[in-house]
Amino acid sequence: MKDSSPGTEPIGQNLIKLIGNLCFSVFVFSVLVFTVVAITYQPPDPWLESAPALTRLFTQSENATFKNDNSILKTGEDLQLSPAGASAAASASPDSGANPITEAVIEKAEEGILGPSSKADPGSCEIAGGAVNCSDPRLLIAVEKFNLRVFKSIVFLEYQAPVSGSKPGECDVAYRFRNKKEKSWRKYRDFRRFRVEIGDNCEYKVMHSGGWHSGTNARRPSRSNATRGTKAKILTPVGDNEINDTIPSLGSDANFRKGRYLYYSPGGDYCKEMNHYLWSFLCGLGEAMYLNRTFVLDLNMCLAATYNPSNKDEEGKDFRYYFDFEHLKEVASIVEEGEFLKDWKKWDKSHKKKMPVRKVVTYKVTPMQLRKDKSSIIWRQFDAPEPENYWYRVCEGQAAKYIQRPWHAIWKSKRLMNIVSEISGRMDWDFDAVHVVRGEKAQNKELWPHLDADTSPDALLLKLKGMIAPWRNLYIATNEPFYNYFDKLRSQYKVHLLDDYRELWSNTSEWHNETMLLNKGRTVEFDGYMRVAVDTEVLYRGKTRVETFYNLTKDCKDGINTC
Repeated sequence: MKDSSPGTEPIGQNLIKLIGNLCFSVFVFSVLVFTVVAITYQPPDPWLESAPALTRLFTQSENATFKNDNSILKTGEDLQLSPAGASAAASASPDSGANPITEAVIEKAEEGILGPSSKADPGSCEIAGGAVNCSDPRLLIAVEKFNLRVFKSIVFLEYQAPVSGSKPGECDVAYRFRNKKEKSWRKYRDFRRFRVEIGDNCEYKVMHSGGWHSGTNARRPSRSNATRGTKAKILTPVGDNEINDTIPSLGSDANFRKGRYLYYSPGGDYCKEMNHYLWSFLCGLGEAMYLNRTFVLDLNMCLAATYNPSNKDEEGKDFRYYFDFEHLKEVASIVEEGEFLKDWKKWDKSHKKKMPVRKVVTYKVTPMQLRKDKSSIIWRQFDAPEPENYWYRVCEGQAAKYIQRPWHAIWKSKRLMNIVSEISGRMDWDFDAVHVVRGEKAQNKELWPHLDADTSPDALLLKLKGMIAPWRNLYIATNEPFYNYFDKLRSQYKVHLLDDYRELWSNTSEWHNETMLLNKGRTVEFDGYMRVAVDTEVLYRGKTRVETFYNLTKDCKDGINTC
């Protein structure tokens, strides 16, 4: 055999070298791609699992065109927190230690009263005189078991001692609860009348419960307008004493001077629709958290014409009508604008050295550039023409990688949520719901050619028959202005509409009295945004939920070819 020449390598070795070089090139390219992805990847918002979807909804392009469909955004109490968010929320909760009353908790309490052998020997208990005694701890245990069995969508948190009802065998019980579909730690109240009998085993047995707020003897003491020499009392609605939305004060000059603030001047967001307002407000609050500063909040809002019967923008609305100010104070560092400006003016007037202020006149100065600024006040001013003067422009581009909108900080007003609980409670938390979108969309046949016909009474009845059992409580959340439009459905269902509960915001209601206090004694209108917020929250609590653009029509939510 003839040897290869010294300058010639075998074909096999060349092939191996070629494959090796190719593999090494692929490896280097893979590392390069991985590095680029790692640098540019923006992780999802730890507070809100659907943050990318919301980002696509609000800012689909970089030209700041704001789009929304006038629906109500889910706020913090509706959203499932990630583990990190849940931990932070629990640590901020004023009553996060309140444990739900479960079967295990009830069994432990029962053993403490009757002893561990009580279940083995049911006849060992004796009820004096064979009469129902509302103060007997065993009766409360019977009520707790009944509630767990009947109201499965409710988390029960605490009970008050039962009191006698209006007749023998009746007991009134007040308790605090939370709905399982609400992620907040807020507590709501109910008081019901229970008809109780004594069973063969000498045990209390709840035979029936009254409706929502039927246990009037267990309600909180009412304000009394009793006159001297008479026992007559005029009962007036009692406000929710768990709501604390008073405006905090900064205190002394020294405290004010030590603070570091982020102040946003009004921009083009003023009088825009509420979803736009929230998107911008949470940008500002998120920047304040990123900069470790106190955010200056203007409680005065302008409600867009969309929500007003007059079809005009209305100024002078209070943030606290719509959102939970108490919760916001607990989870974020904020100061009310009036208090802030008063203290700022007072400081500058009484001290030779003025407060250090950094004025920022364009959103193009990023939060990252302000991170090391030592000024006591960073004052962002939005004087450019629209859309350059929108607050949310601050959080676009590179800033979006650093600023996370704190959705957990925004809850709907507890005053509105009390109305939601009242409506749901009156249906015994056992109802189905349908969302019927009509209004301007039903009239626009170019974008929604089938919506009007698909949401007609006949079409609704036909569709719902296949989804909801007859004679169920059916709540209809809708923007249809004609109350009798859904009368045909009453032949098959117990129909409930928001206007069936108008007394909950009438001039004799708790809501009316409490909002008047916020408005310096002037009546507050239950406006269009409040109506949609309550409507939507009741809809969320339905056992079966039927949606317009998913179940009732093939039209797309945002018009033709947008599905």
